[in-house]
Amino acid sequence: MTKGKLVAGIGLALGVTLFAGWAWGAIGRSAVSRQLEASELRDDLLGARAAILDARVALYVTNFGEASQHLEGARVLLRRADVRMTSVGRTADSKQLATAMAGIDDAQRMSGKLDLNANARAGEAAQIMATMLATAAR
Repeated sequence: MTKGKLVAGIGLALGVTLFAGWAWGAIGRSAVSRQLEASELRDDLLGARAAILDARVALYVTNFGEASQHLEGARVLLRRADVRMTSVGRTADSKQLATAMAGIDDAQRMSGKLDLNANARAGEAAQIMATMLATAAR
């Protein structure tokens, strides 16, 4: 009878220990996944800002074709960032992102017309991205 109680006690202790380890791991995993998602979002925003700044340099030296390619690359990264933001419920940031994408669209349309004012529109989009990155860091 005492051996049965001893075996049952050891089994119960082992079960509780396994469950506690699983729960502890699950808690850490959710925090890690949130940090990973935030890091991926920041990576997309940084990549988009870099592409916009590359486009501004290309516009400055009047290379409109290269500027358009950089702006298209920025647009792709911003779409991916928008999907990430809406999935986590950051609608205010998503609206800012839409404003930046509209600026990129305008800049790309202007660069297609060989208009140097595209640099100013791209600069506005880059400023929005800088603001978003500053708020995302907090």
